[in-house]
Amino acid sequence: MTKSAKTVETITYPKTLLLGIWAPYNKTDHIESYYDEFLKLAHTCGVVDPVIEYARIRTIDSGYFLTEGKRIEIQKLCDENKIEHVVISEPLSPHQHRNLRKLFKAKVFDRTDLILEIFENAAVSGEGKLQVEIAKLKHQKTQLAGRGIHLSQQRGGIGMRSGPGETAKEREARHIEERIKMLHRELATLSKTRETQRKQRISSSLPLICLVGYTNAGKSTILNTLTKSNVLAEDKLFATLDTTTRELYIESKKTALISDTVGFIQMLPPQLIEAFKSTLAELHYADLLLHVVDVSDSDFQLHISVVEKILRDLKIDKPLLYVFNKVDNINPKEMALQMALDQYHPQVLISATSKQGAEPLIQFIQHACKNFKKDDRNAEKENN
Repeated sequence: MTKSAKTVETITYPKTLLLGIWAPYNKTDHIESYYDEFLKLAHTCGVVDPVIEYARIRTIDSGYFLTEGKRIEIQKLCDENKIEHVVISEPLSPHQHRNLRKLFKAKVFDRTDLILEIFENAAVSGEGKLQVEIAKLKHQKTQLAGRGIHLSQQRGGIGMRSGPGETAKEREARHIEERIKMLHRELATLSKTRETQRKQRISSSLPLICLVGYTNAGKSTILNTLTKSNVLAEDKLFATLDTTTRELYIESKKTALISDTVGFIQMLPPQLIEAFKSTLAELHYADLLLHVVDVSDSDFQLHISVVEKILRDLKIDKPLLYVFNKVDNINPKEMALQMALDQYHPQVLISATSKQGAEPLIQFIQHACKNFKKDDRNAEKENN
């Protein structure tokens, strides 16, 4: 090598197997869409050049999740391709995690690991980072049950804070719990600031509109188009975690405040829903929810049901408009699609990439805001 030659740093990624599973509890009519979502999750998480395998299982093995025949197939695949990481599209129990790790001789990650990793990378604000860390610690605590036997060995002695006879597993669980409590205190402080900001918005005569929907449905694009903002709007899952509020002007008149919120997804880890409750509390103060739906996705009706279930779990009951987005990618006159859309009212069909494409939504908001009564809203806020 000559002196002028430059060495190029190469990054070696672990050889990864992406294992998409069609489990018996998955009632989708479009498994290809579910698999595509799984691949997008992995791509968003930084998985490079993976080996991809799909499998349908009729029953779930309590110890391995996968049935025996399927385990043998995947084990052989791992050996042949020298797989180091196995990423599975479904949530696993700690026991299943441990058994598959031993069987495949590789690190095993499930759906919850994948989503938590994406949230950790996407969190920008101090509040968002705290929420994600709390969720990861809660998940880590549940995984202690599947850790090796060494964590069950007792260690004790005079002068040790853990006390005689406390196991390593108990000690680690206590450390995690203490950390979670500390993070909750920090989060409470930040939440007070957010609550103050909410009260200032509520005191305004402007109605509050909140965007909700499945991840990657186009909520941030709608916010940018309506308010001329530059909120990050990427074609990837969970591009937005932190709630963003902007002023909405229609015909040069300040008409409303509009907030973007984190997107939802199938089997969203409960730790994340719990951790993000303080952020999602914005929805309780909304005067109107815009449920944004990617109508070009063949599973859009399933996505609607996922979002509606989460809203029910959060006890959110607000006036709602279905905003069917990306209409430029479909034929809205197609009979089967028309029949599907007829189930959801009120509704608008838009293409959020331009103000002209979003015109039906703008007209709906303008009409709704004209009928908005500040006194009624303030009375409702006091009741909450």
